[in-house]
Amino acid sequence: MAIRCSVIRGGTSKGLYFHAGDLPVDIPTRDAVLLAAMGSPDTREIDGLGGGHPLTSKVAVIRPSTRDDADVDYLFLQVWPDRAEVSDSQNCGNLLAGVGPFALEEGLISARGDTTPVRIWMENTQSVAVATVQTPNGRVRYDGETHIDGVPGSHAPVAIEFVDVAGSTCGALLPTGHAIDVVEGIRVTCIDNGMPVVCLKAEEVGLSGYEEPSAIESNRDVCELVERIRLAVGPMMNLGDVTSATVPKMCLLAPAQHGGAVSTRTFIPTRVHDAIGVFGAVSVATACLIPGSVAYELVGGGGADRDVLDIEHPTGYFSVSLDVNVSDAGVEVRHVALLRTARLLMRGDVFVPSAVWPDA
Repeated sequence: MAIRCSVIRGGTSKGLYFHAGDLPVDIPTRDAVLLAAMGSPDTREIDGLGGGHPLTSKVAVIRPSTRDDADVDYLFLQVWPDRAEVSDSQNCGNLLAGVGPFALEEGLISARGDTTPVRIWMENTQSVAVATVQTPNGRVRYDGETHIDGVPGSHAPVAIEFVDVAGSTCGALLPTGHAIDVVEGIRVTCIDNGMPVVCLKAEEVGLSGYEEPSAIESNRDVCELVERIRLAVGPMMNLGDVTSATVPKMCLLAPAQHGGAVSTRTFIPTRVHDAIGVFGAVSVATACLIPGSVAYELVGGGGADRDVLDIEHPTGYFSVSLDVNVSDAGVEVRHVALLRTARLLMRGDVFVPSAVWPDA
């Protein structure tokens, strides 16, 4: 069976982009189709289009929006390479960068000049993002001079502004109500500004915070401790039992090494990210501006006078533009924006066994 799709690199991830109407309505059948398309479960995903890693085993499902405040709806689905599981429990800001180009390429919206703003309803977090895509002569432009760490070369920029993402998954920016909680004897900051993240100091779990991702993954004691903390904070963050969930993300923090705000190593949730996710970077950057948080301690409050915070990660840094107001009334996130790139790699049909979707 052939199902049309596009393969697009969005930010530092890569995934399959589908029209919602081309996939089964029944969720179990839909998930079976996506698992077959990716070649999962198989750690190599050799019998499908997946890349054998969570960052390259992702799906974006797009449909024209019926909302007054959006052009298209975007559902992110994580297909796991090592198990027969498809998750919608989190958003993905990297694949989000490819949604605008996909919508334009597929005629879901029309170009409106040299740049086209695309309003995107993010179904996972029930919030809106506005992606501005370069469209000279009415066509999506992919080449340009913008470089993002974790992606070779340079490309056309995709500027993304987020609207009301604070607390979009957990119900509050600080879902536990505190800037710091102590779990398993470790001080943590639980935060949700588009992605539920648990910030903790690397030194408190016996690391420098500058180790390569593979070295951290091979440290069984650290990984087990981090996972115990993640399981414990799930209910505290209004996420319930997170044993099989992809959130919250666990982020080890250390003092910046290269002039940024803070250095990070992020679990996703068992592998360690070679960079950092879009919304993960947004949540960490926000934590840097909240007095009393573990991130604030590391930046010494120095982030408060910055319009842009550079969040360092294993392959570079991620710049986040933030306007956060801290007062006696609480913490208000007024503005969040960032810069990504995207590139259409392929479009055509992905073939899955007809037995997977017998009603098609």
